[in-house]
Amino acid sequence: MVDASNEGRPALLAGLGAYGIWGFLPLYFHLLGGLGIQTDEMIAHRTLWSVFWALGLVWLSRQIPEMRRVLTEPRTLGLLALSTLAIFVNWTIYVVAVDTNRVIEASLGYYINPLLNMAVGTLFFRERMPLTGKLAIVLATIGVAVQTWALGHLPLISLGLGISFCAYGVIRKQVKADAQTGLFIECLFLALPGLAYVLWLQSTGAGHFTDRPTIALLLLAAGPATVVPLALFAWSARRLSLTALGFLQFVAPTLQFFVGLALGEAFTPLRAASFAFIWAGVAVFAWGAWRMSRRAVVVPVE
Repeated sequence: MVDASNEGRPALLAGLGAYGIWGFLPLYFHLLGGLGIQTDEMIAHRTLWSVFWALGLVWLSRQIPEMRRVLTEPRTLGLLALSTLAIFVNWTIYVVAVDTNRVIEASLGYYINPLLNMAVGTLFFRERMPLTGKLAIVLATIGVAVQTWALGHLPLISLGLGISFCAYGVIRKQVKADAQTGLFIECLFLALPGLAYVLWLQSTGAGHFTDRPTIALLLLAAGPATVVPLALFAWSARRLSLTALGFLQFVAPTLQFFVGLALGEAFTPLRAASFAFIWAGVAVFAWGAWRMSRRAVVVPVE
């Protein structure tokens, strides 16, 4: 845990910056959609331009030797290929959610993600779940059930986002590579298919990259929009307490929720009831994390 001195405040600001970008990211994809850019083209440009920024992050963090090591290890590359698939599914579902005016439903997925992580940790990694965790999961399950009732079907966007990001975290937990190096390898896996698809779109006249300089710049911005918040998060995570991170991770879905409302998405009383259960679960989870942190030993950052 880091106290509120020297790096404490900058780390908090960096964490808020990361989750703030993630929270307002729907507005970026909504803007692209308003310019006639389809979901598949958005995703292709995101996969293409992210690799350059991820490489820059590896260079700035002086992890070029680490990157070379990972590129020679088949097992590590295999695990990163699986994590790439998980994050690609997550990105795709997220952009589809924005494109189909289901940002509120997407925010639900990121609210339940920490609870899914806790459940998976208990089931597969023998981590002890406190009573507050069990209560939080029960409340979240009720919230998902009410959301199902409100929608008339399972909230597939929410579950897809929560499960895919949880799977991503579980796989990356097994990868023996630093965060920046792993991210670069994942972006590298996606860059070639992304480049091929962008070139195909342009050759068929369906692409928008060369329409106007403004559109080109907006599509190029997909790179920093993806990598910059990850860099801010990685920097702040080493310097903030687990409690601070526990609270910060709910900033993004809360902002996404209000962005969805601002974009005019329907929010019926029944959906409000479902979120009431989810928010109750989040509050219990955060309270439990705060209690655990009070018992934790303070360790200085090197």
